[in-house]
Amino acid sequence: MTRMLKHARPDPGMADDGDALNFCSTCAFSSACLSQGYDKASLQELHVLVDHVGPFPEGSELFREGDPFNAIAAVRAGMVKTYVTDTHGREKVLGFYLPGEIIGLNAIHSERYPCNAVALNTVMLCRFSFPKMAMLATRMPGLQQQLFRLLSADIGKAHLLAGDFSADERMAAFLLSLSRRYAQRGYSAQRFHLAMPRTDIANYLGLAPETVSRVLRRLQAEGILQVDRRDFEILDMAGLEALARDILRD
Repeated sequence: MTRMLKHARPDPGMADDGDALNFCSTCAFSSACLSQGYDKASLQELHVLVDHVGPFPEGSELFREGDPFNAIAAVRAGMVKTYVTDTHGREKVLGFYLPGEIIGLNAIHSERYPCNAVALNTVMLCRFSFPKMAMLATRMPGLQQQLFRLLSADIGKAHLLAGDFSADERMAAFLLSLSRRYAQRGYSAQRFHLAMPRTDIANYLGLAPETVSRVLRRLQAEGILQVDRRDFEILDMAGLEALARDILRD
């Protein structure tokens, strides 16, 4: 049983939203399930349990590379980092997950988690038994399509920065992607707090930490961003979009 599955449930008073009938507002599956006529109680009747687990303090391991796979989880609160470590102990950051986004999808093929997941701040999760969800998906085309979309998006994010792009383009695409993901979940697209240190951002973007700091200073000087430690405000969305255009292709 993985670390993600063993952690105690939170005090019910800590729940941020959702109840016995309604999904959390950020849930990645709510629209797919509701469109098929299933609320949370209906899923429980079908033995597809949606368990709230956590809180996991900063630094908690949610799962490790090689752990057996039997569940995916939606981030309910906080931010999660996924990464792998090579034989020399060097870390490679694979991604960052916001509330409403799913961790564990890349384990479906091998039936073991191919990476590590760690809480960057206090994290709460909604856990879904994947075998039971997969069975339900065969009866719910909308849920099956949503699973495919999530898998496709996860693969797309993994290859987003694979090209030969400049440091400015990489940073702009990273910030714009975060902005859009926050906005999709009802948060501000202009102002957000990043839980990860700049060393993690640099690792993810394939840049040196000093390059990240230099790019952020330049974007501030150009009036595109305002940065106060880990608090970011996008001042010129059009300028950021122009920088990111070749990576995000929209």
